[in-house]
Amino acid sequence: MARVSLGLVAFVTVVFGIALMPAVRGQSPAPAPAPTSDGVSIDQGIAYLLMLVALVLTYLIHPLDASSPYKIF
Repeated sequence: MARVSLGLVAFVTVVFGIALMPAVRGQSPAPAPAPTSDGVSIDQGIAYLLMLVALVLTYLIHPLDASSPYKIF
């Protein structure tokens, strides 16, 4: 009995696989959206640049004190 049900399940699986295979390939992929710039990437780049300038200025204005017990280098 198990062999018959296994054969039936295999047959139904193959039939559904063949019947549904064209439906899977029926649609073409959507085209890629056109590249547009809404200014967000420009604003983010300016923000990164300003943060880098602030970091450099912080280390230039506040040099490590030679008498400080906390020495990084």
